Amino acid sequence: MTVAGVQISVKPNNIKANINKILEWHNTAVKTTKAKIIVFPESITTGFNPGISISDFYDFLPFAGEMLAPVRKISRASKTFTVLPTYEKTNKKNVIYNSSFLIDDNGKILGVYRKTHLFPTERKSAGGWSTPGNGYPVFKTKYGNIGMMLCYDGDFPEVARILAVQGAEIILRPSALLRTYEIWEMTNMARAYDNHTYVVAVNAVGADAGGSHYYGHSMIVSPIGRKLALGRGTEDIVYAELSPDPIKKITYGSDAPMIFDHLEDRNVGTYKNFLTKKAKSPFEPHKRIKY
Repeated sequence: MTVAGVQISVKPNNIKANINKILEWHNTAVKTTKAKIIVFPESITTGFNPGISISDFYDFLPFAGEMLAPVRKISRASKTFTVLPTYEKTNKKNVIYNSSFLIDDNGKILGVYRKTHLFPTERKSAGGWSTPGNGYPVFKTKYGNIGMMLCYDGDFPEVARILAVQGAEIILRPSALLRTYEIWEMTNMARAYDNHTYVVAVNAVGADAGGSHYYGHSMIVSPIGRKLALGRGTEDIVYAELSPDPIKKITYGSDAPMIFDHLEDRNVGTYKNFLTKKAKSPFEPHKRIKY
């Protein structure tokens, strides 16, 4: 089974234009890669930073169903699964989730993941616009068990581990990441290797309404920490065929057998009272943004 990541730029806060572009690139990805799962970057319908107040952004956003309808249609027509990350307006004033929707090859919405670890600037306490989610669903599909996280979530080993212990085989990480390429590469490869899962990390490219510029370099990483695909710093499509039996060998280009399993080999009894303990770095960042 082949999976593809589509990194495209947005017209900031122009949802209609962005949806049309999503459909165009979706068609291209299906035709050129034959992928069965198509993944787009974080907040692809608007861009990450809306550049306006939360109240104005809430009033501007349509409900998710309106944005999802044409993507559901193209998923059904092309018989592909599509991951569409978008801001999700709720019925409660100024409550907006940073969400990622999984649509199956019949055009059905299998479910949604709502970003749990908000980047400081998107928190309401910093004048941002997002409300955090509180769940980590894993979706059973014909192509394997799929979990999702969004951008900053990938900096936290706990998120990928929670998905993995629930059986995720493929973790999708739509992103609008601005930190260094080394951090992007390291976190994607570590989350894949930590948990012996595929990580499909699709990063934004171009600028948003807040004036941030994103550098792309989407990647697909195997459960032994090998990059199977790497995008450029411009609009691009990356894709790779995922093996259903990926951890027999400890590394690629070698017959050295793999005889360990990071999930099974955990000494979970030693973790008690630590993993849920509140903490902060002993080193001070430039600024701490309160929750």
